[in-house]
Amino acid sequence: MQHGATAMPSVTDPATFEQRAQTFQMLPGETLAGILAAYDTVAKHTDDLIRTLPDLDASQPLPAAPWFESGVRWSARRVLLHLGAETSQHAGHADIIREAIDGTKSMG
Repeated sequence: MQHGATAMPSVTDPATFEQRAQTFQMLPGETLAGILAAYDTVAKHTDDLIRTLPDLDASQPLPAAPWFESGVRWSARRVLLHLGAETSQHAGHADIIREAIDGTKSMG
C-alpha cells in the first residue's frame, strides 16, 4: 500500500486526469446505494486514520496536480479543515452543478 502523495496518481497526464474526472460521475451500472456504501467505507477509513494520527501538525507533501503549487505540504489539521469545508460547501445543494456550468469556484 502506498502512502502520502505517492498514493495519488499524477493528474498531469491527460488520460489520468480524465480517468480521475470519471470518479466524480455516476457511471452506467453504478447505483446510488453503491455510491453511498463506498462513501461510508471511505468515511470509516478516514475516521480510523484520524484516530491514529500522532499529531494534527503532521504534514505530507501534496501530490502533483495543476491546482497545487509544487512542493507544498499540508498538515493533517489543514486537510481535515479542507474536508469539512468541501463537504459543507457541496452537501445538500447544487453548488457543484453551478461550478460545472460556469466554472467559477467559490473555494480553493
